[in-house]
Amino acid sequence: MRPTIPLDRFEVFAEGLDHPEGLAFDREGILWAGGEQGQVYRIDGKGRVTEVARLGGFHLGVTVSAKQDLFLCNLLKHTLVQIDRKGKVLNSWDRAGSYRFRTPNFAVFDSDGNLYFSDSGEWKKNDGHILVLRPNGKVEMFAGPFAFPNGLSLSADERTLYVVESTADAVTSLPIRPDGSAGKPRKFARNLHRVPDGCGFDDKGNLYVTTYASDDIYKVTPGGKVSLFAHDPCGTMIASPTNVVFGSDGYMYFANLSRWHICRVQAGVKGQLLAGER
Repeated sequence: MRPTIPLDRFEVFAEGLDHPEGLAFDREGILWAGGEQGQVYRIDGKGRVTEVARLGGFHLGVTVSAKQDLFLCNLLKHTLVQIDRKGKVLNSWDRAGSYRFRTPNFAVFDSDGNLYFSDSGEWKKNDGHILVLRPNGKVEMFAGPFAFPNGLSLSADERTLYVVESTADAVTSLPIRPDGSAGKPRKFARNLHRVPDGCGFDDKGNLYVTTYASDDIYKVTPGGKVSLFAHDPCGTMIASPTNVVFGSDGYMYFANLSRWHICRVQAGVKGQLLAGER
């Protein structure tokens, strides 16, 4: 497939990060990212990077709540961590009942304050799950098992959770029933080569999926049609892309786990607003 957006339209936005994986904007337009040694980075509109905290471990997903706290999925500490914008740890979770987290990976809030997050499990064991942190602070098992569940996105009406299954090269749609329980999952998009990682919706309902092992970014229409949005044959600008977020400035921003920068592209699309941006 020929990419929709040529590589020469991409640019480096921020440099000097320690293999960034997760990205999230807050309500003020500040971009937040995590690092490989548990760093928490604050990045202003000019791409200036400040290390706010270093918590140890390895931060994967970064999510901003409606109250503007940050929720971090820490891979090596096997925890979900809540901090304020100054880096102070407010809370952490490492289990749902008797189930201990293994690979907390990515999280997304709904408008009621429920935080859905993936626990990817073991590589190629198809034993990962989706959990949910309720507003009362209790973590519950939500759905699974999945094939290394990774990035998550909620539909605009919050009736469907979209789950990237990294070792299946696919995205699965998971209905959320009115009572808050999970419905029957179905494959939404396939053949997202290779190792899809993160995803994000634009305001038209198109889902953009980053693929870690092929330096590709795919676009999936609401009907499930897949096209190649961008590709880096050298893996230097788009370099093991993990997460995508949309800025209010019209840019799409991408974390690159294999390098030390965040890149961006002006693609003429707007993102679906997340809980922490409203």
